[in-house]
Amino acid sequence: MIKKYLRDIGIKSKIAFNSLSQINIKKRNKVLETYIKELSKNKKKIIKENIKDIKSCKRKDLVDRLILNEKKINEIRSSIYKIVRFKDPLGQTIEKWNMPKSKLTISRVTVPLGVIGIIYESRPNVTCDVSSICLKSGNVAILRGGTEAFRSNKILADLFRDSLTKNNVNKNCIQFIENKNRKIVDQLLSKMSDYIDVIVPRGGKNLVKKVKNLSKVNVIGHLEGNCHVYVDKDANLDMAKKIVLNAKMRRTSICGAAETLLIDVKCLKSHGYPIIQNLLISGCEIVVDSKINSLFRNKLKLAKEVDWKTEYLKPKISVKSVNGVKDAVSHVIKYGTMHTDSIITDNKKTAEFFLNQINSAIAMHNASTQFADGGEFGFGGEIGISTNKMPPRGPVGLNQLTSYKYIVKGRGSIRS
Repeated sequence: MIKKYLRDIGIKSKIAFNSLSQINIKKRNKVLETYIKELSKNKKKIIKENIKDIKSCKRKDLVDRLILNEKKINEIRSSIYKIVRFKDPLGQTIEKWNMPKSKLTISRVTVPLGVIGIIYESRPNVTCDVSSICLKSGNVAILRGGTEAFRSNKILADLFRDSLTKNNVNKNCIQFIENKNRKIVDQLLSKMSDYIDVIVPRGGKNLVKKVKNLSKVNVIGHLEGNCHVYVDKDANLDMAKKIVLNAKMRRTSICGAAETLLIDVKCLKSHGYPIIQNLLISGCEIVVDSKINSLFRNKLKLAKEVDWKTEYLKPKISVKSVNGVKDAVSHVIKYGTMHTDSIITDNKKTAEFFLNQINSAIAMHNASTQFADGGEFGFGGEIGISTNKMPPRGPVGLNQLTSYKYIVKGRGSIRS
């Protein structure tokens, strides 16, 4: 039953993808413009369905992510409008060159990835972001949202499919999996490689781990966001206090939240003490090494080895003293997850060393790690953040959802 259900979705996706290659950028944008209007027109219906999800949600820690009010719907519409304004990411010539001997002209040109499966939790705005980004980049999407947001996701997906139909585009460019059976995810990952080209997981560690373990197709995503902020001896103290507080406490549950604070031993008293005090006042739980603890008369909790590896996703941070930037880099490489790491310093040479030596997908200087977001990168939105060594890395937006092919033109050329 499940196998046939998913196979039918897969077949429809392949047909939709083939038809999408004939749809020009003007019509793709028109679909998105229609969707913006549909979201506005159906605002009350969306909120009504969302309230049902909130009332039936058993996990109260997910409610904040679930909420769709008028403000959030307007933010979604604004995000889609930005996507509309971007130029077509397809058919762009990345490189072009001539081969004198063979008289061949070779071009490297952008093309879509194909059918993208997205498995996500909690946030219904993902339905809108992913659908819009995939369509604009010429890709087809199969959406599997969490059951806690089922009604919200369904109405948002239905409105997108209506927008496709109203513009004479195959509505199966976006398909929402309505079957709530938990085995669906396993089958989607392990039995759909004939239909799905890429899987994108958006959710907690357990979901992403499961996806990476079971998926038979390429996965774009990250397992954990163990993000670091390093405060150098040459950091401006006011700036450092502001950035560290924001990196940890602005939103503690997102993957870009700082989980470990590294402080140069040469500025523990001048910088470390007031920065940690600032975090304590804000209600952040702190675990530290023995050197830092001595500054606080051993009243703080001592960090264990496991703390340096932990993504807390709550108001808690581990703090360690390091012997300069090289020691900081070594710590990040050993314990980090190649997500986002930041240095705070006014020393350009030190900053360049840190930025060049860490292996993170996003390396920052004098900025909060909470900027690790496609919208903040000017992408208009994202379908996720990737820590893969192979591209795409970092926030995955329109241009990151393309591959390329080589177009070779000759003049009756034959090889000798």
